[in-house]
Amino acid sequence: MNPIALWPGTPSPLGATWDGEGVNFALFSENATLVELCLFDSPEDTHERASLVLPEKTNQVWHGYLHGGNPGLIYGYRVHGPDHPAGGHCYNPRKLLLDPYAKDIARIYFPNEQINDPLFDSAGLAPLARVIDPIFHWNGTAPPSIPWHETIVYEVHVKGFTMQNPNVPEALRGTYAGFASPAAIQHLNSLGITAVELLPVHYHIDELTLVEKELVNYWGYNTLGFFAPDPRYCSSGPENTVNEFKTMVRTLHAAGIEVILDVVYNHTAEGDQSGPMLSMRGIDNASYYRLSEDRSRYIDFTGCGNSLNVAHPHILQLIMDSLRYWVLEMHVDGFRFDLASALARDLWDVDRLGSFFDIIHQDPVLSKVKLIAEPWDLGPNGYQVGNFPVLWSEWNGRYRDYTRRFWKGEEDSVGELATRLSGSSDLYQHNGRRPHASLNFVTCHDGFTLADLVSFKIKHNEANRDSNMDGTDQNESCNYGVEGPTSDASIRALRFRQRKNFLCTLFLSQGVPMLLAGDEFGRTQDGNNNAYCQDSPVSWLDWVLDDEGRDQLDFVKKLIELRRSQPVFRRRHFFQGHAIHGTDIKDLYWIRPSGTEMSEQDWNSPNVRCIGMGLLGDQIVECDERGQRVRGDSFLILMNAGDKAVPFHIGARQRQVAWTLVFDTFHNSKSSQPQIFAHMAEYPLQSMSVAVLQPHYVPFS
Repeated sequence: MNPIALWPGTPSPLGATWDGEGVNFALFSENATLVELCLFDSPEDTHERASLVLPEKTNQVWHGYLHGGNPGLIYGYRVHGPDHPAGGHCYNPRKLLLDPYAKDIARIYFPNEQINDPLFDSAGLAPLARVIDPIFHWNGTAPPSIPWHETIVYEVHVKGFTMQNPNVPEALRGTYAGFASPAAIQHLNSLGITAVELLPVHYHIDELTLVEKELVNYWGYNTLGFFAPDPRYCSSGPENTVNEFKTMVRTLHAAGIEVILDVVYNHTAEGDQSGPMLSMRGIDNASYYRLSEDRSRYIDFTGCGNSLNVAHPHILQLIMDSLRYWVLEMHVDGFRFDLASALARDLWDVDRLGSFFDIIHQDPVLSKVKLIAEPWDLGPNGYQVGNFPVLWSEWNGRYRDYTRRFWKGEEDSVGELATRLSGSSDLYQHNGRRPHASLNFVTCHDGFTLADLVSFKIKHNEANRDSNMDGTDQNESCNYGVEGPTSDASIRALRFRQRKNFLCTLFLSQGVPMLLAGDEFGRTQDGNNNAYCQDSPVSWLDWVLDDEGRDQLDFVKKLIELRRSQPVFRRRHFFQGHAIHGTDIKDLYWIRPSGTEMSEQDWNSPNVRCIGMGLLGDQIVECDERGQRVRGDSFLILMNAGDKAVPFHIGARQRQVAWTLVFDTFHNSKSSQPQIFAHMAEYPLQSMSVAVLQPHYVPFS
């Protein structure tokens, strides 16, 4: 195609949009003086074959229409304007820039220090965008639309999930197609997972400092393209990335599994003022980023060098357009927002009713999908657990911390544990939210795996090549006498039991449970609690299971099935916790080993390590979505974090006929026949164990 003049086109929609006859290009830049559209024949080109000036600027949007342009067209921008860092401007037309609205990445960027040379022309290195054909046949598949209270979340990395799975075809391992393979779907369905929370799949780049250490940003929290799925996870070539991602979503939906994306709108991969100029910095630095008083530098709430300027209407529009695109065009079911407190900051303070939340609440698309906040950032007053508004669920950091503390045997943890088990009403009930506002987790991608949580006292991040200085030291972990792997049978047995105790706590708590991929069978990272840069077997799931791994996998399946089959474990409303219908029966009660109810003195005692939680299924005062009264069985959950066995009196509350032992983590029973104890008044609760009992009794008349 010979260079020709562009038609004026339109300022909306932003990005590159094919209409069947040509492509409309629209780019926001408030402070630019000229914008060139650069066209390439292939991703291997070192310079553009054509440069076309966008002829119009309307409401700070530069735009032009290329008649005859088609999907597959590869492009970037050169943007002219003042080079005045002290004023927040750093325009440099020698830098080829990625469209912030790029929906497909034709060439990924490999970090190179040359990019920082202001005289270096970056056309041969910079990431390039590709125009897409948006047509895709969804074959009538619809989102599963799983209610929040029935949701089981599985946090997982697209690549790491299948890289070592022998049942996934080798050519598909580590890809979107591999994640949607029959073996992958079978595992998720056999567990009972209803939603996968995918670590970032937006196009990201690796930091130069990591590449110099022969490492990469494996987790992907370094986004450059907010509309484009990362082509490195495509099995059939970068040009097929968008359709392969859509096919994955379609396949998961057909299997009844929702797709939640972990998204990073708090910063971009351009880093601080010394980072590479790849996109927004060169398009309009002063608009896209939060600048400090010294406008050559950035305000950084994230620890990653910069923060997006969400207070600017066009940058807020960028985020909202991206979110809507992933819902409407890519059919995802929700989002988990990384460092979400950064998005709530108008200037410095976290404003939980800021513009970002107001717009989402009013949006007819986004207000209907699952919204999860990581409710903290690194700025002042950034820890905001419990302070997000309605419609939002939150990663409950207090749940994680106090569940760990309780099973370590820490003082003053039993009251917090009880509050977390019953749905964290202290955090979420005050503003009208329900138990599903608490997304409960014991482990996540950031930190120890479950197996490492009970095997290591300190982090072991030497493989990250940062002298073990990275990663948190606040792990609330325990090694039970030996650091790391051991052949000591007693320590191994205790660790295995503690893993089961954590899993029981997670899946029998009110709220929404999130399981870290691999924790269902005891995956280890060898003590690395910050494996963000480990694209290696350190992070990949190992599917070769030993006896413990197979036993734990079976145990998790039974736990999830118990939760999904019993309404009392997934209530839509908080417990009433008081007498019902004029009786002394409550829908929830707490007892101590003596069989009597917990007193105020018990709750305040630092030495309490053992507690019983009674859930009365027939006292649930709520209805399902169809207006039918929810009824279920009753259960007694006994937890002993102490180092001694406890005779737990269980027969004093009502006239028991018999007890069925659902399971006891101390006993590794594989019998399919439930144990039934007639007229049992005392249960021998072993040290560091959980027992779940189901009563069969003559109710009060």
